[in-house]
Amino acid sequence: MANYTAADIKELRNKTGAGMLDVKKALDEADGDAAKAEEILRVKGLKSLAKREGRSASAGLVLSDVRNADGHGKGVLVEINSETDFVAKNEKFMNFADEVLAAAVASEATTVEELLQAPYDDETVKDKLDQMAAVIGEKIEISHLATLEGDHVEAYMHRTATDLPPQVGVLVATDAEGAGVAHDVAVHIAALNPSYLDRDSVPEEVVEAERRIAEETTRAEGKPEKAVPKIVEGRLGGYFKQACLVEQPYARDPKQTVGQVISNHGGNVTGFVRIRVGAE
Repeated sequence: MANYTAADIKELRNKTGAGMLDVKKALDEADGDAAKAEEILRVKGLKSLAKREGRSASAGLVLSDVRNADGHGKGVLVEINSETDFVAKNEKFMNFADEVLAAAVASEATTVEELLQAPYDDETVKDKLDQMAAVIGEKIEISHLATLEGDHVEAYMHRTATDLPPQVGVLVATDAEGAGVAHDVAVHIAALNPSYLDRDSVPEEVVEAERRIAEETTRAEGKPEKAVPKIVEGRLGGYFKQACLVEQPYARDPKQTVGQVISNHGGNVTGFVRIRVGAE
């Protein structure tokens, strides 16, 4: 019988993120040698990568890097997914995520595809991702990469549970005058999830679809034909208040809109990005 203890099992699980049964089998095969058992887990994992392709990786984490200097800011958000929360909060997985973020910043990648081909040690991010999946025994993927630039960029990372890494990440860009309120706006975005910055940012086809729905709904309610245009515009305005950041009631003071709060500071928001783990 292989010579190892419960502490050895726990240590190897924490190091690799692999399941208990897989760890015990590897230690048995390695006759208790932890280093050899880790290698066994990796080899077996690489062989089973194809079997995991169809599995869902909806857990994970989001992480950010923001740099402001000389009146210019740039932020990067990356979402890295696993199949379970157990892996998402595993130290090895989180360290890997940090390295992927560093590769994104260094390579200045703007898409997931570019990031996967970015250098990571003497290999690529894709190579390291496959190796991580092999050791952990779960599907691991990078699902979102976003960058944002402006006079000033702020990040806010939100934890939906205290025992998990951040599940919601926000970047917000402002002009120099808006920097003082940028963090509070980022917190608002995390909570209220606006779809667009302002009315001008809403695609025309979206506006037309909302207008059409408002018209059909109003007529179905039997409203007088003369009143339809005014009612439709009112309902369209209600959509903008829900979808556009600057028109949303400010989370900390709903009597003001976000736009009014920013204006009170003499500034403007110029862009934002929000990523939630597992969302499309």
